Amino acid sequence: MKLFKARGERKRERGSVLAMSALGMMTFLLATGMAVDLGHFYLVKSELQNVADAAALAGASGLNSGTAGIVRAKERATAAMNSVEFNQKGLKIEDLKVTFSASLNGGYVDYGTALGQPQSIRFVRVETPTLPVQVFFAAPVLGSKKDLKAEATAGMSLPITDPCDFLPVSVIDYGQPIKPGDTYTFRSAPAGTVAPGNYQLLAVAGAGGQDVRIGIGSGVDACAAAGEEYAVDTKTGVTAGPVRVGVNTRFDEYGPQVDPTRQPPDTNIQENITYDQYKSGTPSTSPSHPGVAGRRIVIIPIVKQGEYDPGRNVVKFNRFGLFFLRNKVGSGSGGDLVAEYIDDKLVAGRGRVGTGGAAGDGNITIPVLYK
Repeated sequence: MKLFKARGERKRERGSVLAMSALGMMTFLLATGMAVDLGHFYLVKSELQNVADAAALAGASGLNSGTAGIVRAKERATAAMNSVEFNQKGLKIEDLKVTFSASLNGGYVDYGTALGQPQSIRFVRVETPTLPVQVFFAAPVLGSKKDLKAEATAGMSLPITDPCDFLPVSVIDYGQPIKPGDTYTFRSAPAGTVAPGNYQLLAVAGAGGQDVRIGIGSGVDACAAAGEEYAVDTKTGVTAGPVRVGVNTRFDEYGPQVDPTRQPPDTNIQENITYDQYKSGTPSTSPSHPGVAGRRIVIIPIVKQGEYDPGRNVVKFNRFGLFFLRNKVGSGSGGDLVAEYIDDKLVAGRGRVGTGGAAGDGNITIPVLYK
């Protein structure tokens, strides 16, 4: 019976154990390195996805059913992309892919094609450039670099039920259809009031003239639904000066308590043009201060004529409409404010979807990230 192994056999076993331990350590280090690299990939991919999401939302915010909206959508998407750096290197704008579609799930076309069919465009898809990411530890398995990119799609929401930033004025519904392209008075001078002492101003922005000035210049910092659940006081008094100052900020003209930082002008301040001309971008006059596209497009509550009584009273919003400001308001103690009714579907700032209120004419949307 053999009780002890030979010395040579014991040496060979020790050698095998060392080899297996070394192999196990290498495997462990490789697995650890791969986990670190994969975590790095996940982080970079998440950052790329955030950039793609932001660029798609920025692009969708520019859509307005016109060629100017397509131009603005691409400009905003690429600007959002250019504002980001990875490893001190900007994402190359020439590699950015921005495509457009009338349908969420297909039919995406390039920028040039979209310019030829702007009326139907509802969605913007953004694909980031491919970004090579260095592999630090697991190069024997994964290679020296890993190419990553991201894609996102945003577009117009369903019609919003609770618009925000509307003007504290009202358009009167006299029982006849409000037709696209026609102009409507949304704040009457004393000679043309709907009821004595009632000039279609709404107290929702506040009680004083300064509130009117800021409310018309910036929009009311609130959201509202149409119907019985939302009723507001009307405001008595002509308040011609504050109304004029508020409206004219959108045309790069400034008076007391307003400034181009808080109430920027539109990017096109050309007067005496229709909305069709405005959304096509011709003719155009640039402001002297940095402008914001779409400032001349406003959301205004529409109120039934029978809601108004002489002097101050409470009225209910029947619905909301989109209107285009063709001209700024001239000097004087009176003067009607007149705007063109729009029937295009477009993105018009903030709002809430699906809260149960009336959606107006169905054309007011907000930008939504879909995928």
